[in-house]
Amino acid sequence: MHALIVEQLHKVYATGFEALKGVDLAVEEGDFFALLGPNGAGKSTLIGIVTSLVNKTSGRIRVFGRDLDQDAEGVKASLGAVPQEFNFNLFLPVEEVVVNQAGYFGIPRPEARARAEFYLRKLDLWDRRRSEMRLLSGGMKRRLMIARALVHRPRLLILDEPTAGVDIEIRRAMWDYLRELNADGTTIILTTHYLEEAESLCRNVAVIDHGRIAAVSETRALLAGLDIETFVLNLKRPVAEPLLLPGFSVTRADATTLEVQLHRSQSLNELFDALGRRGIEVGSMRNKQNRLEQLFLEMVERGREGSTVAA
Repeated sequence: MHALIVEQLHKVYATGFEALKGVDLAVEEGDFFALLGPNGAGKSTLIGIVTSLVNKTSGRIRVFGRDLDQDAEGVKASLGAVPQEFNFNLFLPVEEVVVNQAGYFGIPRPEARARAEFYLRKLDLWDRRRSEMRLLSGGMKRRLMIARALVHRPRLLILDEPTAGVDIEIRRAMWDYLRELNADGTTIILTTHYLEEAESLCRNVAVIDHGRIAAVSETRALLAGLDIETFVLNLKRPVAEPLLLPGFSVTRADATTLEVQLHRSQSLNELFDALGRRGIEVGSMRNKQNRLEQLFLEMVERGREGSTVAA
């Protein structure tokens, strides 16, 4: 069975802007699927329509065989969504955020509290259960959004940039938990700007550009031709020159910023282990975008040639 089927999905806004131009997409049940695309490509619009936050202009959506037009409540019960933006009551305690979400799905309060404890412990937030939302760090808020999305135990979890603003250690822990969820049978759709994240977590990937699907493929096959990815690392403490990191190409942009090139045969974990041995702590990181942009340019060029990659 497919977890998600999207057929000829169109979205035209009142301004006349056509955000989606006949999108067709299928995600198998149990898959860990990445949706990649530049800003403005249509990722958020597509996710918004699937989660009933945005009205479609035309097309058809089915989630585990349920048609969104005919059984919206059944579709909503089957999926959990983690948006990019924080959308909490900032004065609610952490535990109440999750318990209240369970109430929207008719889960009795004792069961809701038991589930809230389970997911807050899994996401290392149980010690902050009585803290108000406004007192949490950005990374904690991001993890709380995942706990909230999981409390009704959806079969499909949609994550929009889940590790944005999350520090390296927490990011690794989130990766491990998402892998565990997927191994237990939850289908996951992930949008990300980190190609290494998609490559590490996702078995299949779709690239969306200008409102159209430019490619659908196994992740490794799609990214195999892109050899180099450059990351910008923001350090917790300054480092002096020269900085030698055997096996890696490192450029020191300033005292607290490094640019590191990774070959596709290398992983971020190997890089972090090498930095750790030097006592260098990373506060945050981002793609420098060259590899991502290269992928999009290649997809656009393939589209012009009429040779879309297919799984």
